Amino acid sequence: MRALTESVATEAPPAFEVDRPDSQTAPYIFASPHSGDYYDPKFVSSTNLDPLTLRRSEDSFVDRIFSCATKHGAPLLNTRHPRVFVDVNREPFELDPSMFDSDLPEYVNTNSPRVAVGLGTIPSIVASGAKIYQRKLTFAEARARIDNYYVPYHSALKNLVKATRKRFGAAVVIDCHSMPSAVGAAYSESERGRPDFILGDRYGVSCHGLIIDCAEQYLTDLGYTVVRNDPYAGGFVTQHYGRPGNGIHALQIEINRAIYMDEALFQPSSNMTRLMGHIDGLVGNLVRIDPARIAAVSSAGRAVQA
Repeated sequence: MRALTESVATEAPPAFEVDRPDSQTAPYIFASPHSGDYYDPKFVSSTNLDPLTLRRSEDSFVDRIFSCATKHGAPLLNTRHPRVFVDVNREPFELDPSMFDSDLPEYVNTNSPRVAVGLGTIPSIVASGAKIYQRKLTFAEARARIDNYYVPYHSALKNLVKATRKRFGAAVVIDCHSMPSAVGAAYSESERGRPDFILGDRYGVSCHGLIIDCAEQYLTDLGYTVVRNDPYAGGFVTQHYGRPGNGIHALQIEINRAIYMDEALFQPSSNMTRLMGHIDGLVGNLVRIDPARIAAVSSAGRAVQA
């Protein structure tokens, strides 16, 4: 079990890790962009917040939950640094000008909805809404994080996608996330109940319908409540990489944290092993989809509506 203090280590890890199978046998890339849990002591000291509060934005243990990917012949890419430090599921320069001590370059996107709520490439708040920084940042600081952590992550993902598509005729990015159990509050009065999983395909345009249908059917058969695209239709990764007409598909999977962890203590619950078994089955079902069926639709140059 991972202790909280382990998240504030002294030796900085690389920007990302790729866990590869001995041989890639499936046209899938699994990616966990928000499970990074290395909190650099210098970063922590620059904030208003303690490490526990900083972790409110972390998709804790998602990389571990999807570690079965390699067993099924697919690579798993994950960040080591947390999204409160730099968020790789954003455009490269979605920045809030109020965070900085000088004007930002014209190429910076300062008007996105994510920036408006404090959740840009360099977030200003954690998931609970608490402000992160004690001072204004310099653009040089933001640029260094983007160059040293954001760019390498996406370079790795692009290379995996390119190699996979070349080998199989299509590539499928499964973008893996978790969500606070509070997200389910909006469903508490509905007939659907709290969502256990939310599948995002940008309302049917980022991946082949076979992929999301397979995921939904498998999880529903296990008794989970599954919702599509509400409130998470897919972030930058899903939107940017999901191009079915070009042979690249992207599906975002959000798991309700109440299923597998203690959200207050950031520890796996007794249900973690059970969930990992179910995700193992989900990945197994996904990789059994005939790659030729996906590639055939991709070559036709049209996205399949889910």
